[in-house]
Amino acid sequence: MWRFIARYKMEFYLCLRVTLATLLTFGLGRLLGLPMILWALLTSVLLTQMSVGKSVKATLDYFVGTLGGVVYAAAISALIPQTTDAGLLAALAATVPPLALLAAVSPKFAAAVPTGLIVVVVPTLTHATPLASAIDRVEEVALGATVALAVSLVVLPARASNMARRSAAAMLEAIADAAPMVLAGFTIPFDRQKVTDLHRRIAAAYAKFEAAGLEAGHERLSLLTEDPSSEPEFEQLRRTLLRLRHDLIMTGRAADAPLPEAIAMRLEASLASLAKVIEDQLRLNARRLRARGEAPAEAGWESAFDAFHDEIVALRAEGLLRPMPEEAVRSIFAVAFALEQWRRDLSELRTRVNDHLRN
Repeated sequence: MWRFIARYKMEFYLCLRVTLATLLTFGLGRLLGLPMILWALLTSVLLTQMSVGKSVKATLDYFVGTLGGVVYAAAISALIPQTTDAGLLAALAATVPPLALLAAVSPKFAAAVPTGLIVVVVPTLTHATPLASAIDRVEEVALGATVALAVSLVVLPARASNMARRSAAAMLEAIADAAPMVLAGFTIPFDRQKVTDLHRRIAAAYAKFEAAGLEAGHERLSLLTEDPSSEPEFEQLRRTLLRLRHDLIMTGRAADAPLPEAIAMRLEASLASLAKVIEDQLRLNARRLRARGEAPAEAGWESAFDAFHDEIVALRAEGLLRPMPEEAVRSIFAVAFALEQWRRDLSELRTRVNDHLRN
């Protein structure tokens, strides 16, 4: 039970935030005597289900869109009486197209269309005046947005920077799952479908990381992060993650042509050792990103790469590569090049994770 809660901790946090925002909005709405509390509840729930940075931007956009829809729809309602169905149809025809066009041109006015509809239609149901309906809509949205923003800032705030770290960790874990299988492909066939599925996981985690990075930018602009200078570290980490993904792809392509049997037997032990080192380094940095932990002193992890390099040098010195077909020799050097890229990028990953956590 506790393991399940720990695994989905952030999901439970979101559940708590949304629930609290809903109850607070309902209580305040009743206290203030809002006639249509549903609109305030919807606003509060929609804006609470976001990170802090996105909530700030979405709240401002939502309020701007609502205000635009209210002002325009109230003017139309004042000019076109809706005492008959024909009048209501004419008011809708005059309200929706301009607001829909405005929302299409500028997404920040997306709330203008439903707000305009409510301002036009609700008076026909409640017998309120168009002006009163417009004022009610502004009050409802203002309440929902205020509660959502307060809960997002104060109650277990979902920082986009935290989301970015978790997404980066998930990406590293997926690469760590795939790397040993791909490296084993130089000596034995590997499960291509399983590796393809892992590539999808990697791509999904990377997309979440990029999206969280954009939201983290909104947090920095809103002065909600501790250090606005963290943006360069995020970008550097992003590039390193992308290079590691490319390393995996390049290694998989090199493994499409298995090594000659004699060479495979010679390199099997060093390749297995490298696979373990690469997996361990990826998982270590993933754990550090999740726990915001310091890097332990590990001076010996590169020795496995040195051992593989020494094996390649020995193969050349012994003349074992000379009688081989050109394609086989090219495959061997493709393996060596791919692993050298892994070495460089794992070292870079360690540095970038340090920089990212420091900020």
